[in-house]
Amino acid sequence: MTSTKRLKAIMSVFALVLAACGGGAVGEDTTTTAQDTTTTAGDTTTTGEETTTTADDMALPDLEGITVTVGVENAYLPFNYIPLGETEGTGWDYEAWAAICELLNCVPEFVEAGWPQVIDQVAAGEIDTAADGISITDDRKEVVDFSDPYMVVTQKFIVQLDDDRYATAQDLIDDTDATIATQVGTTNFELASDLVDGSRISAYDAFAQAIQALINGDVDAVIIDDAAGLGYIGENKESIKTIDDPLQSDPLGFIYPLGSDLVEAVNQAIAELQSNGTFEELGVKYFGPDFNVGYCDENDEPLIENADCS
Repeated sequence: MTSTKRLKAIMSVFALVLAACGGGAVGEDTTTTAQDTTTTAGDTTTTGEETTTTADDMALPDLEGITVTVGVENAYLPFNYIPLGETEGTGWDYEAWAAICELLNCVPEFVEAGWPQVIDQVAAGEIDTAADGISITDDRKEVVDFSDPYMVVTQKFIVQLDDDRYATAQDLIDDTDATIATQVGTTNFELASDLVDGSRISAYDAFAQAIQALINGDVDAVIIDDAAGLGYIGENKESIKTIDDPLQSDPLGFIYPLGSDLVEAVNQAIAELQSNGTFEELGVKYFGPDFNVGYCDENDEPLIENADCS
């Protein structure tokens, strides 16, 4: 992918981030649409069956300095990662939760947790909440509560750079010989199952493994959120590219044990951070053209801790 195309891809994701911060998102099929759960900075409104949280004229709760445990993979760019040789994590999730706790008087304690096990850990009350770019779906709502959406991402196909068989996503879907890789336990896997027969899907424990399978020619495409895909394309720009057709838009939210008292408090903080421009600033920092952190270098050596470069 050329630098111009990469910049367009990055700014496309950033535009979705800003759209989410403005209070709008669109989901499809089993994904809950953000019109039902939109956070706005205006008056409180009710859309569909759910009530939105607003920031105006609302005193933020005081959590009295409690520690809030936050589950993260520490290997999911640009949301959370540990720079190589360091021990402290960073990324959008870290800064977002630091800002949330600054407003609510709490202390975030980040807990490394695998995917998708982190959902079960939160559901069981072992962790107070989880970030990690989790899509809001009806199935997940049966076991965890979600915050209002804080971002919207779009699922797309990634293919080999020199693969000219597919001008559109539908071309790939219609090719019954094409195989698609993705990560287990994700909405990307669910979408792939909706689009093609299961015999055409290869599920991997991590997206890094799926991307490597694509580069090796073991599969024809990977389906992934464009936000997460930026890191993989950046480090493999000479090998892979995105098919720009969007497949589905997913709102992202933090998760909690069912009935958690944190939900409403954090929703108010999200509304304030959207209203005061903090989330916009974080969008520029982590989804803008200046973010250039990748998983592995051209020699398959890790650039961050926990990266699978095999």
